[in-house]
Amino acid sequence: MSNKIALACIIDDDDMYVSLVKKIIEAKNLCQNLMVFQNGKAALNYFEVILSNLDQKSIPEIIFLDLNMPVMDGWEFLDNFTRIKNKLGKAITLYVVSSSINPVDIERAKSINSVKDYLIKPVTIDDLETIFSGKRT
Repeated sequence: MSNKIALACIIDDDDMYVSLVKKIIEAKNLCQNLMVFQNGKAALNYFEVILSNLDQKSIPEIIFLDLNMPVMDGWEFLDNFTRIKNKLGKAITLYVVSSSINPVDIERAKSINSVKDYLIKPVTIDDLETIFSGKRT
């Protein structure tokens, strides 16, 4: 893959899921670096620090966001992230990844401009390859 993603981000408290996705991303060589946050607050704190120094290499190109997490859930993160996203000066593709199949959650997530798509866990190898190749619409 010639235009490999430099940095991707997972915001999810499910260690087993995160471990599986990390292994797939590494095995398929889908991106150069991967950062993981256990909750939305930790991720938001990171992005607020990035705002102060605008280091483009530290801003992920793709974010996979879980909805159900402790401390700050995905909905709260989205509310806050939407306010600062444009100030980061880099295109970020955000996917909500959840085990929820509730149509209300799916429609709510898809109605948020910052969200590219809603994926239901477990995410497949094909899903990840399509996302990282830039072919998912």
